[in-house]
Amino acid sequence: MKSIAVVEDEKMVAKELSSMLEKEGYDVHCIDDFSEVTETVLELRPDLLLLDINLPGKSGFQICREIKNKSSIPVVVVTSRDQLPDELHALELGADEFLTKPYRKERLLARVANVLRRYEGRSNMLEGPGFLLDRGTYTLYVDGSSVLLPKNQGKILEALMTELGNVVTKETICEAVWGTSEFIDENALQVNLTRLKKTLAALPMKVQIASERGVGYKLLPSDTSEKAPEGEV
Repeated sequence: MKSIAVVEDEKMVAKELSSMLEKEGYDVHCIDDFSEVTETVLELRPDLLLLDINLPGKSGFQICREIKNKSSIPVVVVTSRDQLPDELHALELGADEFLTKPYRKERLLARVANVLRRYEGRSNMLEGPGFLLDRGTYTLYVDGSSVLLPKNQGKILEALMTELGNVVTKETICEAVWGTSEFIDENALQVNLTRLKKTLAALPMKVQIASERGVGYKLLPSDTSEKAPEGEV
Protein backbone atom coordinates (compact mmCIF):
# COMPACT_ATOMS: atom_id res chain seq x y z
CA MET A 1 0.00 0.00 0.00
CA LYS A 2 1.41 3.37 -1.03
CA SER A 3 1.61 6.00 1.70
CA ILE A 4 0.85 9.68 1.21
CA ALA A 5 1.59 12.52 3.63
CA VAL A 6 -0.76 15.52 3.50
CA VAL A 7 0.39 18.95 4.68
CA GLU A 8 -2.63 21.24 4.62
CA ASP A 9 -3.58 23.77 7.31
CA GLU A 10 -7.27 24.00 6.37
CA LYS A 11 -8.75 21.17 8.39
CA MET A 12 -11.76 20.61 6.14
CA VAL A 13 -9.56 20.43 3.04
CA ALA A 14 -7.15 18.05 4.79
CA LYS A 15 -10.05 15.84 5.83
CA GLU A 16 -11.45 15.86 2.29
CA LEU A 17 -8.08 14.93 0.80
CA SER A 18 -7.54 12.19 3.37
CA SER A 19 -10.96 10.64 2.74
CA MET A 20 -10.55 10.82 -1.03
CA LEU A 21 -7.13 9.17 -0.99
CA GLU A 22 -8.07 6.48 1.52
CA LYS A 23 -11.00 5.46 -0.70
CA GLU A 24 -8.44 4.91 -3.46
CA GLY A 25 -6.46 2.55 -1.23
CA TYR A 26 -3.70 4.87 -0.05
CA ASP A 27 -2.36 4.97 3.50
CA VAL A 28 -2.73 8.65 4.46
CA HIS A 29 -0.87 10.63 7.15
CA CYS A 30 -2.20 14.14 7.79
CA ILE A 31 0.46 16.34 9.36
CA ASP A 32 -1.14 19.01 11.52
CA ASP A 33 1.90 20.07 13.55
CA PHE A 34 3.50 22.71 11.32
CA SER A 35 6.50 23.43 13.54
CA GLU A 36 8.58 20.50 12.23
CA VAL A 37 7.02 19.50 8.92
CA THR A 38 10.28 18.64 7.17
CA GLU A 39 11.52 16.49 10.04
CA THR A 40 8.16 14.68 10.27
CA VAL A 41 8.02 13.96 6.54
CA LEU A 42 11.60 12.67 6.45
CA GLU A 43 10.83 10.42 9.41
CA LEU A 44 7.63 9.09 7.83
CA ARG A 45 9.28 8.66 4.41
CA PRO A 46 5.95 8.53 2.52
CA ASP A 47 5.76 7.48 -1.11
CA LEU A 48 4.41 10.94 -1.94
CA LEU A 49 3.83 14.32 -0.26
CA LEU A 50 0.80 16.54 -0.95
CA LEU A 51 1.91 20.01 0.07
CA ASP A 52 0.11 23.33 0.45
CA ILE A 53 2.09 26.58 0.02
CA ASN A 54 0.39 28.94 2.47
CA LEU A 55 1.20 27.42 5.84
CA PRO A 56 1.77 28.80 9.33
CA GLY A 57 5.49 29.11 9.98
CA LYS A 58 7.59 27.91 7.06
CA SER A 59 6.08 28.28 3.61
CA GLY A 60 5.46 25.27 1.41
CA PHE A 61 8.22 26.56 -0.87
CA GLN A 62 10.80 26.29 1.92
CA ILE A 63 9.53 22.87 2.98
CA CYS A 64 9.70 21.65 -0.62
CA ARG A 65 13.30 22.84 -0.90
CA GLU A 66 14.29 21.13 2.36
CA ILE A 67 12.57 17.85 1.43
CA LYS A 68 14.14 17.74 -2.02
CA ASN A 69 17.60 18.58 -0.64
CA LYS A 70 17.49 15.56 1.66
CA SER A 71 15.36 12.97 -0.10
CA SER A 72 13.81 11.82 -3.36
CA ILE A 73 10.25 11.89 -1.97
CA PRO A 74 7.95 13.12 -4.77
CA VAL A 75 6.09 16.34 -4.01
CA VAL A 76 2.72 17.41 -5.44
CA VAL A 77 1.88 21.02 -4.60
CA VAL A 78 -1.85 21.71 -4.09
CA THR A 79 -2.53 25.40 -3.50
CA SER A 80 -4.96 28.26 -4.07
CA ARG A 81 -2.09 30.32 -5.49
CA ASP A 82 -2.65 30.19 -9.23
CA GLN A 83 -0.01 32.60 -10.52
CA LEU A 84 2.51 31.30 -13.07
CA PRO A 85 5.54 32.57 -11.06
CA ASP A 86 4.38 30.49 -8.08
CA GLU A 87 4.12 27.37 -10.24
CA LEU A 88 7.51 27.94 -11.85
CA HIS A 89 9.12 28.57 -8.47
CA ALA A 90 7.68 25.35 -7.04
CA LEU A 91 8.90 23.36 -10.04
CA GLU A 92 12.36 24.94 -9.80
CA LEU A 93 12.53 23.81 -6.17
CA GLY A 94 11.86 20.23 -7.23
CA ALA A 95 8.07 19.86 -7.01
CA ASP A 96 6.85 17.13 -9.36
CA GLU A 97 3.36 18.54 -9.97
CA PHE A 98 1.50 21.79 -9.27
CA LEU A 99 -2.29 21.83 -8.86
CA THR A 100 -4.46 24.81 -8.03
CA LYS A 101 -7.61 24.86 -5.90
CA PRO A 102 -10.38 24.27 -6.53
CA TYR A 103 -9.41 21.05 -8.28
CA ARG A 104 -11.35 18.18 -9.79
CA LYS A 105 -11.06 14.98 -7.79
CA GLU A 106 -10.29 12.96 -10.92
CA ARG A 107 -7.47 15.30 -11.93
CA LEU A 108 -5.78 15.21 -8.54
CA LEU A 109 -6.00 11.42 -8.30
CA ALA A 110 -4.64 11.07 -11.84
CA ARG A 111 -1.67 13.35 -11.07
CA VAL A 112 -0.91 11.46 -7.85
CA ALA A 113 -1.04 8.09 -9.63
CA ASN A 114 1.13 9.40 -12.46
CA VAL A 115 3.83 10.74 -10.13
CA LEU A 116 3.87 7.49 -8.14
CA ARG A 117 4.34 5.52 -11.39
CA ARG A 118 7.26 7.73 -12.37
CA TYR A 119 8.95 6.97 -9.07
CA GLU A 120 8.48 3.19 -9.24
CA GLY A 121 11.84 1.51 -8.86
CA ARG A 122 13.49 4.63 -7.43
CA SER A 123 13.20 3.70 -3.76
CA ASN A 124 16.97 3.17 -3.65
CA MET A 125 17.66 6.55 -5.20
CA LEU A 126 18.98 9.42 -3.12
CA GLU A 127 18.51 12.74 -4.88
CA GLY A 128 21.00 15.61 -4.75
CA PRO A 129 21.24 18.91 -6.65
CA GLY A 130 21.33 17.76 -10.26
CA PHE A 131 22.31 14.15 -9.58
CA LEU A 132 21.12 10.83 -8.16
CA LEU A 133 22.88 8.17 -6.12
CA ASP A 134 21.67 4.57 -6.23
CA ARG A 135 22.14 3.38 -2.66
CA GLY A 136 21.95 -0.24 -3.75
CA THR A 137 24.86 -0.18 -6.20
CA TYR A 138 26.43 3.22 -5.41
CA THR A 139 26.02 4.27 -9.02
CA LEU A 140 26.14 8.04 -9.47
CA TYR A 141 23.90 9.49 -12.20
CA VAL A 142 24.67 13.00 -13.43
CA ASP A 143 24.04 14.88 -16.67
CA GLY A 144 23.04 11.80 -18.65
CA SER A 145 26.03 9.71 -17.59
CA SER A 146 26.68 7.25 -14.77
CA VAL A 147 29.70 6.35 -12.65
CA LEU A 148 29.97 3.29 -10.42
CA LEU A 149 31.62 4.40 -7.17
CA PRO A 150 33.73 2.06 -5.05
CA LYS A 151 31.66 0.92 -2.07
CA ASN A 152 33.48 3.01 0.54
CA GLN A 153 33.25 6.18 -1.54
CA GLY A 154 29.57 5.52 -2.19
CA LYS A 155 28.88 5.15 1.53
CA ILE A 156 30.69 8.41 2.27
CA LEU A 157 28.70 10.27 -0.39
CA GLU A 158 25.47 8.76 0.91
CA ALA A 159 26.26 9.94 4.44
CA LEU A 160 27.03 13.46 3.21
CA MET A 161 23.90 13.62 1.01
CA THR A 162 21.68 12.56 3.90
CA GLU A 163 22.79 15.70 5.76
CA LEU A 164 23.23 17.96 2.73
CA GLY A 165 24.73 21.29 3.78
CA ASN A 166 25.31 20.17 7.36
CA VAL A 167 28.51 18.89 8.94
CA VAL A 168 28.75 15.10 9.20
CA THR A 169 31.20 14.07 11.90
CA LYS A 170 34.14 11.81 11.18
CA GLU A 171 32.65 9.31 13.63
CA THR A 172 29.36 9.21 11.71
CA ILE A 173 31.16 8.70 8.40
CA CYS A 174 33.25 5.90 9.86
CA GLU A 175 30.10 4.24 11.22
CA ALA A 176 28.58 4.43 7.73
CA VAL A 177 31.67 3.03 5.98
CA TRP A 178 33.16 0.53 8.43
CA GLY A 179 30.33 -0.02 10.90
CA THR A 180 32.29 1.40 13.82
CA SER A 181 33.91 4.63 14.97
CA GLU A 182 35.83 3.07 17.85
CA PHE A 183 39.13 2.97 15.97
CA ILE A 184 39.14 5.73 13.36
CA ASP A 185 41.79 5.17 10.71
CA GLU A 186 42.39 8.80 9.68
CA ASN A 187 44.57 7.77 6.76
CA ALA A 188 41.97 5.39 5.30
CA LEU A 189 39.26 8.05 5.67
CA GLN A 190 41.42 10.72 4.04
CA VAL A 191 42.34 8.42 1.13
CA ASN A 192 38.70 7.61 0.40
CA LEU A 193 37.63 11.26 0.71
CA THR A 194 40.43 12.42 -1.60
CA ARG A 195 39.45 9.88 -4.25
CA LEU A 196 35.78 10.79 -3.95
CA LYS A 197 36.58 14.50 -4.31
CA LYS A 198 38.59 13.80 -7.47
CA THR A 199 35.70 11.77 -8.91
CA LEU A 200 33.19 14.56 -8.20
CA ALA A 201 35.55 17.21 -9.59
CA ALA A 202 35.79 15.30 -12.89
CA LEU A 203 32.00 15.32 -13.29
CA PRO A 204 29.61 18.23 -14.00
CA MET A 205 28.59 18.27 -10.35
CA LYS A 206 27.01 21.22 -8.57
CA VAL A 207 28.43 20.22 -5.18
CA GLN A 208 31.79 19.87 -3.48
CA ILE A 209 33.06 18.39 -0.24
CA ALA A 210 34.24 20.90 2.35
CA SER A 211 35.87 20.13 5.68
CA GLU A 212 35.18 21.48 9.14
CA ARG A 213 38.57 21.26 10.86
CA GLY A 214 38.57 18.71 13.65
CA VAL A 215 34.87 17.93 13.26
CA GLY A 216 33.95 16.41 9.92
CA TYR A 217 32.80 17.15 6.38
CA LYS A 218 29.82 18.52 4.49
CA LEU A 219 28.46 18.65 0.96
CA LEU A 220 28.02 22.21 -0.34
CA PRO A 221 27.08 23.91 -3.63
CA SER A 222 30.17 24.01 -5.84
CA ASP A 223 30.03 27.79 -6.18
CA THR A 224 30.42 28.28 -2.44
CA SER A 225 33.42 30.15 -1.16
CA GLU A 226 34.04 27.60 1.58
CA LYS A 227 37.16 25.54 0.91
CA ALA A 228 38.92 22.78 2.79
CA PRO A 229 41.59 24.16 5.13
CA GLU A 230 45.14 23.66 3.98
CA GLY A 231 46.39 20.19 4.83
CA GLU A 232 42.90 18.66 4.92
CA VAL A 233 40.73 17.16 2.21
